[in-house]
Amino acid sequence: MKLSRNIDVKANMIWNIADTLRDVYKRHQYGSVILPFVVIKRFDSVLQDTKEKVYETYKQVKDFEDHKTLLKRASGHGFYNCSRYSLNLILSDADNVESNFNDYVNGFSEEVQDILSNFDIHKLIEKLASNNLLYNVLQEVDKVDLHPDKISNIEMGYIFEETIRRFSEAQNEEAGEHYTPREVIELMVNILFNNEDLSMTNEATTKTIYDPACGTGGMLTEAEKHLRKQNSSYNLISYGQEINSETYAICKADILIKGKGEDADFIKHGNTLSNDRFKNYSFDYIISNPPFGKD
Repeated sequence: MKLSRNIDVKANMIWNIADTLRDVYKRHQYGSVILPFVVIKRFDSVLQDTKEKVYETYKQVKDFEDHKTLLKRASGHGFYNCSRYSLNLILSDADNVESNFNDYVNGFSEEVQDILSNFDIHKLIEKLASNNLLYNVLQEVDKVDLHPDKISNIEMGYIFEETIRRFSEAQNEEAGEHYTPREVIELMVNILFNNEDLSMTNEATTKTIYDPACGTGGMLTEAEKHLRKQNSSYNLISYGQEINSETYAICKADILIKGKGEDADFIKHGNTLSNDRFKNYSFDYIISNPPFGKD
């Protein structure tokens, strides 16, 4: 896949953060450490413009029964962070970086807490802090501008995938286990919708699509993009299941950040073969690249 300069620059900056981890983490662990911080940085960037409004609202409504709904309304998204800290503010107080960052992480709403728990974020924080690396990692991550004004949701998905591909290849893994090239996904999506006339109706139409091995959600995103391009009245609801906890977390984060708070609940974690989380469901479309060649 030929990357745009914007995506390539951001992926290079993220890749270079690995230099801060040498001598403490092994090479094959770099991705597991850096990816959750990139996810947090994206959340921080998305919430940046309404940060003060959310914190002020939180102080007023924290004891209300419906405070979660009010905080989401204040944030303008399907998630929020009610901590007074941001990454920038945390970095301004180097002596208290661990306690302040923990306060910040704990301030995320439950939708984000589920995502971060799949990264074992608190264990990462503890280990980085005990090795005097937490401040350095946060400092390097904060240099990567992931504000939605600069990086679209589609571009952010590409950045996640490119970062995973690089870390997978660096540890001599088959990158295909974690990453399907966009050209392949585009071909699959075109084949999937080849016999459908998507331009005939102007009525709002809702369809469902399922990927039983969804990874970071690239196929679901590309399918939605294709349908909306053909007919903007189509609403495609994505369902997916993923066994790898990190790629599951990224997929759910990506959908949540796109403003689809409810749809993020349709991304499930677990083994599709032994623990089908969508048993007895039916879907309009199914698309997948299963991990062939694995037991």
